[in-house]
Amino acid sequence: MSSSFMAPSYAAVLRTRYACRTFGAALLGRLSYGMVSLSLVLAIKEATNSYAVAGTVMALFGLTSVLLSPTRAGLIDRYGPRRALLPMAAAYALLLTGLAFATSWPGASGVLLGVLAVSAGACTPPLGPVMRTLWSDLVPDRRLLQRAYSLDTVAEELLFVTGPLLVGVLVHVAAPSVGLVVSAALVSTGSLALISSPAVRGWVAREKTPAGLAPEEVPVSAVQPAPLGRRLRQGGPGLRQAIVTSAAVGMCLGAFDLLVIAFADEHKDPEVVAWVLAALSGGSAIGGLAYGAVAWRASSRPRLAFLAAALGSTLAATGLSPHPYVLIVWAALSGLFVAPAITTGYLIADECAGPAARTRAGAWVNTALNAGSAGATAATGLLVGRFPLPVCFSLAAAPVVLSAATALHRSRLVAPHTAAVLELERERTSDAEQQPSVNG
Repeated sequence: MSSSFMAPSYAAVLRTRYACRTFGAALLGRLSYGMVSLSLVLAIKEATNSYAVAGTVMALFGLTSVLLSPTRAGLIDRYGPRRALLPMAAAYALLLTGLAFATSWPGASGVLLGVLAVSAGACTPPLGPVMRTLWSDLVPDRRLLQRAYSLDTVAEELLFVTGPLLVGVLVHVAAPSVGLVVSAALVSTGSLALISSPAVRGWVAREKTPAGLAPEEVPVSAVQPAPLGRRLRQGGPGLRQAIVTSAAVGMCLGAFDLLVIAFADEHKDPEVVAWVLAALSGGSAIGGLAYGAVAWRASSRPRLAFLAAALGSTLAATGLSPHPYVLIVWAALSGLFVAPAITTGYLIADECAGPAARTRAGAWVNTALNAGSAGATAATGLLVGRFPLPVCFSLAAAPVVLSAATALHRSRLVAPHTAAVLELERERTSDAEQQPSVNG
């Protein structure tokens, strides 16, 4: 995995025309996602005095938001941000405000809160996928796009660290429901600023006619959503690999959070949890920025397999830590591969998708990551206490290592066929060049 030369700088990404304005607007709106989960749990717990209700409503909100993400992204691809994103953001903000109002009074109905939470989750605007699609328009150079995606991934991760801290500050000075109001204000303001950016203007022309095609040549799949199976087949093995590996990475991360808590309980050191998770996030930020700074010779698919294998191996080794301080070090090492793996998944999705389906392809990768995290958290809860912690860490690492091994095996099987096709194409080109021209 050597590099040939350094890619253009992150400053070059931010100096791209309209990049700072568009990226800043997207980050402002996405900060809402870093705040809303904790705000919602705290507000519902205070209103109902029930952790069961709070957990159930939060699960309904999260599942609806994650599972419907590709559908919402498809609407963006079909109608454009200005026609589809603003109604989603407005409905989402109104529903969060309704949740804030409903939880501001003691004895709120759990059923009402559940209905509002499901409705809000269904309307969550896909600001992340939209921004990544805009990056591919703003930064056509692939090396610079790698930097842009790395910067985007690291910034998003930092938002999910900053968001809960802001909620903690708000809780000290106001009721938890205020956090929901602030989340609603952030997402509406950020979405409005995003769609007003000049970078979004080019979306209309693209949604009408994909690049390089005359109107009569536009395929039906570019304007009408295809069934899930067909969309995945059209994306090819690259998109399927990105989705499967992202789900496995999400499973690792979801399991890791719970396993760290179990490790801290076993060593009677609860304070270490915050340090371990901070080390993971810090390592991810460093790894993401370093990864984006290098122009890799290897293509995206083997890179993703390598990063997944490295993440799984370090995670499995983390379970052998004899002391919390050692766990912190291993968490930082594991984090070095998190943001690069996620970034590469988004890059593959962008490479595999046509201009009219980039947002939906990126949303599938994001959905796989979040769904894997949620599912693994539930499964890990059943494993802890029944198996030794090192075994639990190894089981958590198994999916991502298996996805890497499968991808590498398939690439070896496909490589000879690809080489034969390329050789045949070269022979055809050579024969065509040797034939005399009709006009000659």
